[in-house]
Amino acid sequence: MINIILTLISLLLSVAFYTLLERKILSYIQMRKGPNKVSIMGIMQPFSDAIKLFNKTLTMPSVGNSLLIFIIPSVSFMLSLIMWPIIPFSQFCILDNSYNSLIFFVISSLMVYSILTIGWCANSKFSQLGSMRAIAQMISYEINFFMMLLMFTIFFHSYKMSQFYFFHMKMWLFFGILPIFMMWLFTCLAEVNRSPFDFAEGESELVSGFNVEFAGGLFALIFLSEYMSMILMSFLTTIFLTGSIMTLLSIFYMNSIALSFLWIRGTFPRFRYDLLMKTNWKIMLPITTLIIITAYSFIFLN
Repeated sequence: MINIILTLISLLLSVAFYTLLERKILSYIQMRKGPNKVSIMGIMQPFSDAIKLFNKTLTMPSVGNSLLIFIIPSVSFMLSLIMWPIIPFSQFCILDNSYNSLIFFVISSLMVYSILTIGWCANSKFSQLGSMRAIAQMISYEINFFMMLLMFTIFFHSYKMSQFYFFHMKMWLFFGILPIFMMWLFTCLAEVNRSPFDFAEGESELVSGFNVEFAGGLFALIFLSEYMSMILMSFLTTIFLTGSIMTLLSIFYMNSIALSFLWIRGTFPRFRYDLLMKTNWKIMLPITTLIIITAYSFIFLN
């Protein structure tokens, strides 16, 4: 229990300062300073933002479902938290299980329902359109995402994530599958609805997308859930491709993945939605399927 509590506290602090890092990186990309007034160099800005958001008066749409508006952001936040105890920080997990890869599949699939309900319960056209875009995008790329995870489990002969560490003691998988890594990064960006695939929050079209009717603490919970998913993807990428996050090279690798999410947002314009869907169904999914069939045939024949 103490390990779980310490992990969650560290995670919330990392999310807070990850938002500050994003604002700093985007500001320097855009030739400006970013947050620099609160405390020393703006280091306390995340806590100032959190106090401001959670002190705001909650406003409810007159035609929305008030009960779901209160409940669903917390559910989304809890789903993001539940996935962390099954992630191995070394060769052991906090909640170790022989099938924690499959548990991760199940919990991450439930995130689709939380976004669907967030967009529906406000009874707003903008939020409903944003949630429909997000669901179509997440379901499409979840297929590719899970098939790539299945490919890793075929390589490792185990559904237990902590066993991946022993495989990588002999070889880092990253050096042999660089093209697959690029597809994985592309899929991760689409899975967490990050730029250039942030169609669920298309400000120029949908005001703010599926969370347009949420303010104050409810918006903060949705916001925390999104950034927690980004950090989780960085951890997963490091675990699947290097086996551990405890070595210096693995920590550098994980930080590089986390920074790439922010750098890509400040560099690339928003993609076209139809091209995004075609890229998955016509290019990435056939390639992933072919790789899985080849890998399984090779292992089966040997």
